[in-house]
Amino acid sequence: MREDGVGQRGLREEGRADIARPGLRGHAGDIALTDDAGFQRQLFWALWAGVLLLKLIVAARLPLFVDEAFYWQEGQHLAAAYSDLPGLTAWLTRLGVALGGEHPFALRAPFLVIAALVPLLMVRITAREFGPRHGWQAGCFALLLPLAGTLGLLALPDAMMALATLLCVDAGARLLREVSAASALELALGLTLGALSHYRFIAVIGVGFIALLLLADGRNALRDVRVWIAIALGASAWTPLVAWNLGNADAGLRFQLVDRHPWAFHADGIAFIAIQALLVTPLLFAALAHASWRGRHGALPATRYLALLGGLVVLGFFTLGFFADTERVSFHWPLPGYLALIPLLPGVLALWPRPLRAATWLLAALGLLAMLGYYVAASTPQTRARAAAEKWYPANFAGWDELADAVRRQRERMPPGTRVIADNFKVGAELGFALSDADIPVLDHPLNHKHGRAPQLDLWGLSHRGGTDWSASPTLLVVGVTEVSYKHLLDRYHALCDMVGPLPPPTMLNVDHGRQRFALFALDRRREGPCTTPAMAWIDAPAGAATVGRKFEVTGWAFKDGVGLERVEILIDGRPVASADYGREYAGLQKDWPPSNDPQHPYVGFAAPVDLEAVESIGPGRHWLGLRLHGRDGSIEDWSEQPLQLR
Repeated sequence: MREDGVGQRGLREEGRADIARPGLRGHAGDIALTDDAGFQRQLFWALWAGVLLLKLIVAARLPLFVDEAFYWQEGQHLAAAYSDLPGLTAWLTRLGVALGGEHPFALRAPFLVIAALVPLLMVRITAREFGPRHGWQAGCFALLLPLAGTLGLLALPDAMMALATLLCVDAGARLLREVSAASALELALGLTLGALSHYRFIAVIGVGFIALLLLADGRNALRDVRVWIAIALGASAWTPLVAWNLGNADAGLRFQLVDRHPWAFHADGIAFIAIQALLVTPLLFAALAHASWRGRHGALPATRYLALLGGLVVLGFFTLGFFADTERVSFHWPLPGYLALIPLLPGVLALWPRPLRAATWLLAALGLLAMLGYYVAASTPQTRARAAAEKWYPANFAGWDELADAVRRQRERMPPGTRVIADNFKVGAELGFALSDADIPVLDHPLNHKHGRAPQLDLWGLSHRGGTDWSASPTLLVVGVTEVSYKHLLDRYHALCDMVGPLPPPTMLNVDHGRQRFALFALDRRREGPCTTPAMAWIDAPAGAATVGRKFEVTGWAFKDGVGLERVEILIDGRPVASADYGREYAGLQKDWPPSNDPQHPYVGFAAPVDLEAVESIGPGRHWLGLRLHGRDGSIEDWSEQPLQLR
């Protein structure tokens, strides 16, 4: 062992000399000690404290993301594993609200603490392998890397996955030097936390094992029984998830590995490079790629290990992108690979020209601020409202507080004992958190299956089958209208009719000009007759965001299945400004909406001349154009608004 230790020290000195004299060899990650570690330490702690303070402020104001709400609901039904995840994320949400109360900040508190440990562990790994100065630098980049710096803002599995990844990285690097009980125990801890966090951690395990097999020192470490005991302990942590899948027809595994992925080649995967370069920031992305490439031939086994582990994880997810799910968020999947490469980053940047290094630092800082800025925007109602017509509108954060208030008001007008039923898991979980009720029943909905939550709702007994489960007790049905694409909305309304019968006049809630839209139905009995739905409408002219004068014409169509519409009003900023000529022939519309049974077809078109010359309160600039739809059943529904620029 002494000879091996001397050999390792010699390699470390050789690697440091390589970087100190880059013209000779310059292997990435093998670095020389310098005398400015004190400044790097001060910079790290300033960044660590500043980023943490910003995240605490944002986390206290940010509305609950829909996945966070469902993890809270899982935490209120404690189990060893769930349909979408292992148990640890739900347990942490339960811990947060148990200690801090039913508030989003309390829910996120354990994740913020875990995320704060990630850069500290990064400093430890890098400083031990490559020296203190580069350890502090790596810690800084673990804070500035946007995907890592925002960890913990949301109560999601990624914070614990990041910590588990670094524990395994640290243990692997130590095992390459010398197998010890401490390093084996750290490996077992990392493998266990990862197994309890997410299915995706399998990628870290598999690639880490391959990286060790590719290195002579790694193969030597794998011959030690202590390493295999650690691996066995980590493998045992998957037992609850395996047991859940065995008891539920592999529903979770099938969703994660089969149902959500097309498993057919698609060229969209090439966008991975552009998306990752944008999210990581371009120069930092290039530096990490450089570190992976050069590190393959580093003087130290740890350098080669980190380069292989990080590079193969990122490359693996890049390849997967050509065959896997493109509908749901996946940009954060390669984060474990970037974390493994960050210890090599200071050595690579030491070889770059000073202006390029400065630009890398600056772009990374700006990238982190941009991502934090997005969350600030998502937490600000005024900003969300102004962004209602933009693609980046944060729909999964928006409208839940307003919906909870509307539900409370509606229940006050209904008989005591009125129960709430949600039409999808998002509404059920968000309302559950706001109303402190983790047992809100949920109707069958495509979203429940798309996100793998339907089996879990079934296990909790919260899957409501509509008519077959109906009782005489008064019920408030809450429908997330904008959770269904517009072309499928009428089909969804008719599916609701099949489940609960013809729908009564709804209370419509438009949040942020209708970008988030909910319908509340007070149901006191099983209704009979043709399917009656909320109104459907479309403005043909003027187009969204069009610029018009003080006089213009609004044309389009509108219908309401079951009963029809009586009249249509034109709104500017929620204020009626004209009454439309409704009932014009609109040929062919029913062919576009075959299920529609509005008795007025095809006379469902409208036109309205709008004259704002005498309306001084509506001046030039941006305004919002909307419709007020009056049904023949007495219902009044405000339609979603679109931006309009007045000259």
